[in-house]
Amino acid sequence: MKNNVIVGQSGGPTAVINASLYGVVSEALKRAGDCGTVYGMVNGIEGFLNGQVMEMKPLEESGDLELIRTTPGSYLGSCRFKLPEDLEDEVYPKLFERFEEYGIGYFFYIGGNDSMDTVSKLSRYAQKTESEIRFIGVPKTIDNDLVHTDHTPGFGSAAKYVASTVREVAIDASVYDNKKSVTIVEIMGRHAGWLTAASVLVRKFEGDNPVLIYLPETAFDTEKFLEDVKSALETTPNLVVCISEGINDGKGTFVCELESSVGVDNFGHKMLTGSGKYLENLVKARLGVKVRSIELNVCQRCSSSMLSATDIEEAAAAGAYGVKAALEGETGKMIAFSRKAGDGYAIEYTTEDVNQICNEEKTVPLEWITKNGSDIGQEFIDYARPLIQGQVDVPSEDGLPKFAYRR
Repeated sequence: MKNNVIVGQSGGPTAVINASLYGVVSEALKRAGDCGTVYGMVNGIEGFLNGQVMEMKPLEESGDLELIRTTPGSYLGSCRFKLPEDLEDEVYPKLFERFEEYGIGYFFYIGGNDSMDTVSKLSRYAQKTESEIRFIGVPKTIDNDLVHTDHTPGFGSAAKYVASTVREVAIDASVYDNKKSVTIVEIMGRHAGWLTAASVLVRKFEGDNPVLIYLPETAFDTEKFLEDVKSALETTPNLVVCISEGINDGKGTFVCELESSVGVDNFGHKMLTGSGKYLENLVKARLGVKVRSIELNVCQRCSSSMLSATDIEEAAAAGAYGVKAALEGETGKMIAFSRKAGDGYAIEYTTEDVNQICNEEKTVPLEWITKNGSDIGQEFIDYARPLIQGQVDVPSEDGLPKFAYRR
């Protein structure tokens, strides 16, 4: 079989998606006897279709490969391109002709749910046509919503950013004590509230901010929310509330849709924004207290200033393990994390059938959500705290972080 390698990135970036790229490329280059030329897809599978490919070895020779490890965003560029459901579609033979052209034997795709859908379709088409190319998915998503894995690379660093930023916001909100005020922090999370739940890690004592935390896993009622806020203000005059962007009424209507209609992306996902602003206006009108809303937005996934050492190490290891798995003959798999039982935190890397992962969604267990949907229990804290540990030394230049840029 042919032995050249190609790797791509897809979907929304994370602070450590490039660490996974580093893991794939560095491991493939180390195994020169088994792997041939290592290529990168520029702008994912869509770019590859258009012939946008680059060689990766020069990055090792220039020193940029090491720099990529701590660079946020997707170094190779990304896409949100959905392959057709029909494996008879003409796009598939076109892709496999390109694989043949570049002598590809190993394909690695770093991404979330939709990216695993791409790996699934390509591996199934390969099986159908008896192609020997091996397809491996390397997970990433700050949403932490991939099934059959304990957690996903990108979540730990984003959780650390959220918790650190909310702690800073809470300190800022506490400087005035003569008037009641509410600060609403809107955090990414469409259907899964893992990232918003990470705000509970901020608390230093019982009743500390953020006092109220709302996830999309439970139905959100605006009247109950107002009652919760009014009650919390009695003991915490400078109240901080954290909400997921995807909080909804439990029947399919997002809170942000109460303000205005929302558009959809290429995969049919609603583009959510404005839940915090809607609730800000509601609190102002109904409770008459000082209120502001903050949307953390893209900073949650692109900040390198609060990288988790655990996260970046696991992201790189997942990429390297993907190469190992492919060389051992595996295909149609995603690299997964299995947490070991016992005291302390440790994981082992495994592979899972990508067909059982794509188009599924892991949400926060309902038993981890407490106080009738307005708080997070100890189980989540025990789960998440190990994932945010450790500091990362990001190279700097002239007082600013030094990143790798594709030329």
